[in-house]
This record gives sequence, structure tokens and C-alpha cells, in this order.
Amino acid sequence: MAAASFHIELDQQGRPHIRLLGQWSLRSLENDFAALKTSLAPYFSDPFTSWDLQQVEQLDTAAAAVLWAGWGAKIDNRISLTDEQRAVFDMLGRLDISIRVRKQPDLIGPVVNLGKMTFEFLGHLRDLMQLLGLLFMEILYVLRRPREFPLREFSANIYKSGVTALPISALLGFMIGIALGYLMSKQLRAFGADIFIVNILGLGVIRELGPMLMAVLIAGRSGSAMTAQIGVMRVTEEIDALTTMGISRILRVVLPKVLGLTFVAPFLVLWTSAWSLLGGALSANIELGISFHFFFEYLPTVVQPVNLTLSLIKGLLFGFVVTLIACHFGLRVKPNTESLSMSTTSSVVTSITAVILIDAQFAIMTRGIGI
Repeated sequence: MAAASFHIELDQQGRPHIRLLGQWSLRSLENDFAALKTSLAPYFSDPFTSWDLQQVEQLDTAAAAVLWAGWGAKIDNRISLTDEQRAVFDMLGRLDISIRVRKQPDLIGPVVNLGKMTFEFLGHLRDLMQLLGLLFMEILYVLRRPREFPLREFSANIYKSGVTALPISALLGFMIGIALGYLMSKQLRAFGADIFIVNILGLGVIRELGPMLMAVLIAGRSGSAMTAQIGVMRVTEEIDALTTMGISRILRVVLPKVLGLTFVAPFLVLWTSAWSLLGGALSANIELGISFHFFFEYLPTVVQPVNLTLSLIKGLLFGFVVTLIACHFGLRVKPNTESLSMSTTSSVVTSITAVILIDAQFAIMTRGIGI
């Protein structure tokens, strides 16, 4: 069994003529197609080189793919083949074998990708606005017919999104409060401003940290669960079944989740903020010797009550936004598991990003209130 080789001849015009010989197949262990490809590379790029494969003893798809790539995925009259060999190359052509060709830098590619991302964003925004409009229509419908309100689903979402989140939100708030109090006490003690830890912790936790912690927590916990639940209903065609039976998917699936989490979000803000302040007070007591009684008695005098109002408004807004985005991505799930996982991930990332952007705008608009 002869190994793959080639012989180069020159015709009367001095143009190279390459004759392939031997076993061009993986069955011959002596073959090194990488070395053969390197040796033939100068002739692949020469348009005047002719090729003769008629004396090849055996040609398999591996060797044919090397030659096919070198010829630029085309067969012309410069190449002499047997009928069997031509059938192998025709099969490679039907399979649309990708050719690794060194391409010039694509200058318009970034512009095209930006356009695709823009249209994708506009598509999401359109669907989100449509979902928001349908949601408000269902709210008006329920206000006219209170008996149609899905009370059981509403209470179930309050329990799953609110009550079950109490332990983890308390632990998260308490530990972050301890960390912030410990770091601030070190800095304030260096300047003899121990008492101002109440001002910083009170304003920071009540106005900003409490709502943000709550929003990130429900986006990663409740928002992802809602997206996955609605996505599974899409995969198992339960959403289509509701439509077939004449039952509104917005009324029975989306509305209870949106109202439930929006209702419970301000209470989660109060709960998380309280535990954060408790953790900060513990750090202040250990590091600075400030008693719990003084900390919580002095807190209302340095933090205006309007900050608590702003915190509750943020809680309502963040809860609504997170739930709306979660339901939006859940309804966009296609009937396959890959789409389900991608939509769940996109839901969490988009929710957290939207909350941060809204909080930044909210902070700018209310920068002169309560400070």
C-alpha cells in the first residue's frame, strides 16, 4: 500500500502539472496530510497549475477535503478526475464544507452587528410595550368585574415572592450592614467623627441600599423563577392551551405575578433595610461603642422621613419592572430547552441593568429631596 505522494512536471509553456500518486486515504498510516497540504500550498494558489488524480489508488473524504479546500471549493477543467473521485468531490460540495480562507478585515461588520443589536432592542421594546398595554387593559377589566380577579394566584405569588424571601433577604441585609458599618467605623474613627456613622448608614441604607438589595435579590430569585415557569408553560404548550380555551394568559399568568411582586416589594424593602441597619448598628456598637438605643433614637433626627417614602416608591417601581421583564422574557421562550436557559439568563441580566439605570435616573431627579 503506497503512501500518498505527488509528482510535478512542466508542460511546453512551463506551467506545472501535478500528478497525484498512491493511497490518498487515512487507511495508510504513513500519510501526513498536513505536510502534503503545506507542500502543495504554492500550487493551490497558482491558477495555471493543472492536476491529475487518475493514478491515485484510493481517495477518501479526508484527503478530498484537503484538496477541495486548496482548490477553493470548486472543480474546473484543470483537474482530471475519475468518475468515482468526482462523486466524492460532488458529495463535499453538497455538504457545503466550510473553507478556512484568510479574509481581509471586515470594516462594515461592526456596523452590521450594531444594526442587528439595535433592531433586536427595538423588537424587545415593542413587545414590552405591547405586554404593558395588555396588562393595563386586563387591570381595567378586573376593576369592572372584581369577581374575575385571580385572587388565589395573586396570594400564591405574594407567598412565593415575598414570604419565602424573608430569610435570605434578612441574612443578606444583615451581613452587608455589618460590612458597611465596620468599614465606615474605621474611617470615621480616624477623623473623630464617630457619631456620623448613623447619618451615613441611615441615609445610604434607607434611600439607596435597601431598595437596590431588594431589587437584585428578587431579580435573581423571583424574576428568574417567573421566567422559567412561564417558559416551561410555553415549551409544554400550556400557554397555547389557555388561548385555545378562551382564557386570557395575561389575566391568569402575568397579572397575578406583576401585582403580587409589586405589592410585596415595598415590604421587602422595609425588611431588608431594617436588617441592614441592625447589622450596621452592631458594627458601630462593637467598633465605636455606640449603643443600640442611641443609634435608633438618633436615626430619625438625622434621616428625614421623606427618604423612607422615596425608598418605598423605589420598591414599588423596581418590583413592577423586574416582574414585567421576567414575564416578557418568559413569553418569548421558544419550544426548546436552549431558548429557556437563554431567556432566563437574559431576564436576570436585563432586570438588574434596568433597575440600576432607573435608580440612577431616580437619584438625579430627587437629588434635592431629603438631603
